[in-house]
Amino acid sequence: MSYQIKNGAGPLVGASIHAGHGLRPEVAAEMALDEETRLREEDPYTDQFTDLFPTRIVVDVSRFEVDLNRPREKAVYLDQQDAWGLEVWKRPLSAEILGRSHALYNRFYRDVESLLDRVHAECGRFVVLDLHSYCHRRGGPDSAPDDPLWNPEIIVGTNIIDTGKWSRLLDQFVGDLRKFDFGGRRLDVRKNVKFTGGHFSRWINQRYQGDACAIAIEFKKIFMDEWTGVLDEVTFGLLKKSLASAIPGLLAELDG
Repeated sequence: MSYQIKNGAGPLVGASIHAGHGLRPEVAAEMALDEETRLREEDPYTDQFTDLFPTRIVVDVSRFEVDLNRPREKAVYLDQQDAWGLEVWKRPLSAEILGRSHALYNRFYRDVESLLDRVHAECGRFVVLDLHSYCHRRGGPDSAPDDPLWNPEIIVGTNIIDTGKWSRLLDQFVGDLRKFDFGGRRLDVRKNVKFTGGHFSRWINQRYQGDACAIAIEFKKIFMDEWTGVLDEVTFGLLKKSLASAIPGLLAELDG
């Protein structure tokens, strides 16, 4: 299955659209990248954050097959500049393979639209947490971490959100994340540093015209070894609890 959609009650939706690592066999046969490089640019484990939400969207297919966080015309990385300079394909993709990837993209957005239309009809205002992660040791496995000034532990992207209408909710959310006791210290949580959100959150915010607040969240990969993919369960558990700690505030603001 390429993605999973779980219908639940309430106005909160958790989405993990870059956690997937799977490839269709025909796509895998054309892939020039090794699995380790692919995994490093994917967002492993972020699907587990969605367990906190009754309604959730989890994508199982790799962003290197089709990137659901980009506009349709850029959803398949056709050249290196689309993929951080990486050579993704052994040869140009056939029109048939490309067409099937675009068909998956179309189906995903139709299904998500149906889901969110239902949430909108039932709840009026709602929040989507678009959950991602990012690398911070790009110099190699033994390199120093990237400068923390430009690499907060959690980045809250407010891509085209009506910050006037949603300012209280956003401030509440960021404040609750910052207040969480992260093993005796506070997390570095900031808005729109490096990342403001991609096509997925932009599409939601545009479609629902102020009734939806789709927040793009980037967790720095302090919870794993980004070069081997090995999970640090303790740190991951604390990050998941930090996200859980912010849920009551979101619900309270939506009720207000």
